[in-house]
Amino acid sequence: MTMSDRFRLDDRVAIVTGAGRGIGAATAIALAEMGADVVLSSRTAEQLDEVAAAVERAGRRAVTVAADLSDLEAVAGLAAAATDAFGRIDVVVNNVGGTMPRPFMDTSAGYLARAFSFNVLTAHELTKAAVPTMLAQGGGSVVTISSAMGRLSGRGYLAYGTAKAALAHWTRLAATDLGPTIRVNGIAVGSTATSALELVTSDDTMRAQLEAIPVLRRIGDPDDIAATVVYLASQAGSYVTGKIIEVDGGLDTPNMDLGLPDLT
Repeated sequence: MTMSDRFRLDDRVAIVTGAGRGIGAATAIALAEMGADVVLSSRTAEQLDEVAAAVERAGRRAVTVAADLSDLEAVAGLAAAATDAFGRIDVVVNNVGGTMPRPFMDTSAGYLARAFSFNVLTAHELTKAAVPTMLAQGGGSVVTISSAMGRLSGRGYLAYGTAKAALAHWTRLAATDLGPTIRVNGIAVGSTATSALELVTSDDTMRAQLEAIPVLRRIGDPDDIAATVVYLASQAGSYVTGKIIEVDGGLDTPNMDLGLPDLT
């Protein structure tokens, strides 16, 4: 096997959540370019259709499932969609998630619980549903998309950062539970140029503030994350499990200060 062969995913099957845009869309297309067929899911059918067309232009097959992925039954059902369409599951990319920043006193117990559910329970339910197929076929790879805010401290990020920290440790624990047959790894992403940051990145002053903090003096591109998913999902990452790879440009402090005042 050549080195380039180690990154190939020919005739493998991947499930990507949050695949309609941003990191999820870039990841789905990258996996297809490496040879995988892909099950795509997000809320918006039109976005999924565009990503599916890109997958097909790469010469691979795509199945789209438009669903509200805060519904845990809908998330788990993606495993059945993959086996029904393609007969196997090799890669699960738990990308759906996210929580809007909110001041401490405005963060209710319910808001924190919803953040945990959307970021952690979605990953758990989809992975759990995929595990029997992966075990039966002799292996698989799971990749979770966490965040630098799972290890950094910044005002307003309590719900988001707590949920992403939980997702990172879920990744480590799941790797222990599912090894040696199934590998589980995560990516702690920094600020990345997706539609979620469009309001910020379209303002030159605010974008400059984002770019000033990382060591590499830029924000990430979705393809930076997608390339790391390919590495972790493929034979190139076959000796890696239970790890969180930090793809954040060298952040050691948050680069988006919400400007929340001291409580008085």
